[in-house]
Amino acid sequence: MKENLYNIVKGRFLVSDDTFKNWRFVVFLSILALIMIGSSHTADKKVHRIAKLSNEAKELKSEYLDVRKQLTQTKMESKLTAVMSKTGLQTSTIPPQKIIITKKQ
Repeated sequence: MKENLYNIVKGRFLVSDDTFKNWRFVVFLSILALIMIGSSHTADKKVHRIAKLSNEAKELKSEYLDVRKQLTQTKMESKLTAVMSKTGLQTSTIPPQKIIITKKQ
């Protein structure tokens, strides 16, 4: 057991008589390792992109709520009255009347 471990550490299994079988296995493990590294890198890229898009969505939602709040405040009658009074327009004191049009045949 101890001798086998020394042979593996020294690399004698790569230069022995049946090296072709060993080298195929080493190449296979190397290819698997490269595939695994590439896969983890693409997964990391996707995680970072998801985090970035999530933050962007939160910012856009916050901006939407701010704009909606400003629109609601701008549409208020008191705000409109204040803006129009600066231009010289005032609210009417006479209530509106309904006009009914009938067709004569």
